[in-house]
Amino acid sequence: MQFQQLQYFVAVAEARHFTRAAELVHVAQPSLSQQIKALERELGADLFQRARGNITLTDAGEALLPLARRILADTETARYEVQELVQLRSGRVRLGATPSLCTGLLPDVLRDFHDRYPGIRLLIEEGGSHDLVRELARGALDLALVVLPLPTPSPALTTVELLREDLVVVSSPEASKPGDGRRTVRIADLERERLVMFRHGYDLRELTVAACRGEGFEPDFAVEGGEMDAVLGFVRAGLGVAVVPRMVAARSGRGLRVTPLARPGLHRTIALAHRSDVAPPRAARELQRMLLER
Repeated sequence: MQFQQLQYFVAVAEARHFTRAAELVHVAQPSLSQQIKALERELGADLFQRARGNITLTDAGEALLPLARRILADTETARYEVQELVQLRSGRVRLGATPSLCTGLLPDVLRDFHDRYPGIRLLIEEGGSHDLVRELARGALDLALVVLPLPTPSPALTTVELLREDLVVVSSPEASKPGDGRRTVRIADLERERLVMFRHGYDLRELTVAACRGEGFEPDFAVEGGEMDAVLGFVRAGLGVAVVPRMVAARSGRGLRVTPLARPGLHRTIALAHRSDVAPPRAARELQRMLLER
């Protein structure tokens, strides 16, 4: 069954005349008649009772007519929806990001994107880079902000470096300043601190623990297992110190003391990733452009 055949069938049903129907759909009358006959052969039933000057629907034609009209209407709706999407008046973007990036980087960019394209729905999924890579691979996300290097490099993903961000130490202003009061904190100084630590699978956890082990000690956890908001809350309460991205610390507001790490410090590289075999939708490409130009 072809879309064109349904279009011709509805035209004949409404005009009750093959020649007038052919004029309505801008096709030669013999071609229209051939397509109607082909449709009847495929369905195994006559759709019209043909008498000179009197074309009426059979029972099969009466049953098909509302369905055909619905199919044609849905097709027109689909065409309109796609045109809206192409012009960025509607649609969605499925973006994955680590929780720290949702706190630090994304709010301003998403606000600008929403102001420019208010009809585009933004669906945000938080997770570690490992989880986001898996979601990208199975097609559940259009784009993802991940931390490089990826936990499991994948040739099926394309990554573009977005920024290199410094990490800092945050502590409660009511607690002793880490690093013996110096303006910067060395990784080795953290051996004397109790850390508020993220859950397993969190990129910042792996980075901090690896840095401590590189200085020859195992970090002492006061609390572990939280997400970003919980970690910051525990630090404000004076339970320990934490290593967090500078953008997160800058957005965290009152109740936190921020101390830079001494050179060479700790850094992380943020990249924008998408599947290599499928181009992101236009709305996602526009968000990608805004992120890369920020």
